[in-house]
Amino acid sequence: MSFPQRKSLPHAVPPWVKDGATYFFTQCLQDRTRSDLVRAETAGALLAAVRNYHDRQIWFMRLFLLMPDHLHALVSFPAGQSLRVAWSSWKRYTAKTTGVIWQRDFFEHRLRSEESWEQRARYIRENPVRKGLVTEGGLWPWYFEP
Repeated sequence: MSFPQRKSLPHAVPPWVKDGATYFFTQCLQDRTRSDLVRAETAGALLAAVRNYHDRQIWFMRLFLLMPDHLHALVSFPAGQSLRVAWSSWKRYTAKTTGVIWQRDFFEHRLRSEESWEQRARYIRENPVRKGLVTEGGLWPWYFEP
């Protein structure tokens, strides 16, 4: 039995996109049946790595939230920083330090308006509630929002 080959996504930012654009990211575990991302030690290390990249201005994380088998983020990048290079670097680092096995690629979408930003932020914050993990979004411990 042959399986279809997954295409590699280019993640190239068109030249007309202004510096500082905000992107909505989703990154999944390779094995979506696992809940590795919300184990306290793993989650703490992932959030520390997010803060480290933010503090070093490799990216400007607006909102980052871990779910059991995936994560969501709203992030922008400084001028000259490739979103693909920064995200891939973070994935490699966290894979080595936490043992998390990420899916090869990721989903990203550039946000185009303030309304879109608020809609995505609300979606991210309420994700643990929709999944029945907590009763209120503010009770979820595994997020970063500077």
